[in-house]
Amino acid sequence: MTKRIEVEESSGNIFADLGLPNAEELLLKAQIVSEIADVMKSRKLTQSKVAALTGTAQPDLSNLMRGRFKGFSVERLMVMLTGLGRDVEITVRPAPKSRKQGGIRFKRAAA
Repeated sequence: MTKRIEVEESSGNIFADLGLPNAEELLLKAQIVSEIADVMKSRKLTQSKVAALTGTAQPDLSNLMRGRFKGFSVERLMVMLTGLGRDVEITVRPAPKSRKQGGIRFKRAAA
């Protein structure tokens, strides 16, 4: 006998799916941290080196890499990206009429 498993399609934001407050901010932080991790990997940088380049303590960077964003603002994470040689661009535009309010989106530029 097979057991039927209920599946629910994701909204695209796991934090919202889990009902967490500030879900858009948490997703944005996760996306920025993912970009930091990608830079670390592609440039073969240690956490100590990234900490020095970004003005962050290595234990704090370790916490970030483990998904512990508490105490890190989006602004601070964006400044860390600039310390790793990345440009951060913020674009503001009207939301589509299909949505009642605006939203926050993260978009990686093509390499």
